[in-house]
Amino acid sequence: MCWFSATSIKMNVKQYLDSTYLKTASQAGLSEAENTLVVKNAIAEAIQEGFKLIMIRPEYVSLAKKMIVEANSVLLVGTVIDFPEGKSSLETKIKEANEAITNGADDLDFVCNYEAFKSGDLDLVKKEILIGTQIGLANDKTVKWIIEVAALTDKEIIQLSALIKNVVVSNFKEDDFDSVFVKSSTGFYNTDNGLPNGATVPAIIMMLENVSPLPVKAAGGVRSFEEASEMIRLGVKRIGTSAAKAIANGEISPNQY
Repeated sequence: MCWFSATSIKMNVKQYLDSTYLKTASQAGLSEAENTLVVKNAIAEAIQEGFKLIMIRPEYVSLAKKMIVEANSVLLVGTVIDFPEGKSSLETKIKEANEAITNGADDLDFVCNYEAFKSGDLDLVKKEILIGTQIGLANDKTVKWIIEVAALTDKEIIQLSALIKNVVVSNFKEDDFDSVFVKSSTGFYNTDNGLPNGATVPAIIMMLENVSPLPVKAAGGVRSFEEASEMIRLGVKRIGTSAAKAIANGEISPNQY
């Protein structure tokens, strides 16, 4: 577990934040033009606020890179691969990843095929972790594997975290480890009875204990400075949130992701 003072976290929290907007127009109840405007505003805010990264859907990556270059900003661009269910073929994952790289994405957040893992098809999961990570690292990208903790039992969280760690540690150089994250959630998983669908303290602790030396990204449900601070103190290296500005300002956001 890592310990930081509230003052040091307050000073540095923006460099942990992947400011996130991943809704489609239909999910947001907007027209395509209206949703694109929301994305533009999210990108502009991330540039202005100095966040670590803007996390958007693949179709907006080129737009984000253009805005960042025009603003002479160092903001990174991340996007999601096989989002949000992660059950497409490996070929689909590879195609999406290569398109995102061509369009200028810095971070590739793959949704791991957690349903295949749950059904026991470990070879499929290991293969997609290996190949997806190879593609990202070969192109100097940061790779993150979303395990969707709300869909897993505690035992499965531990086992899938360890599986990803073992594939990476066995096949890549130690210098690469900091560029391969295990990420908690998509923020889009539908849970029963109002249960959390994103990062929880118990889930993050299990991940941290079983993915080391790989870093962890907490995503889903982190909506306040206090929640973000707790995640940072636990040891996460990145936080995915649609509440980045509220967190940076010490406020609480009603947003769910």
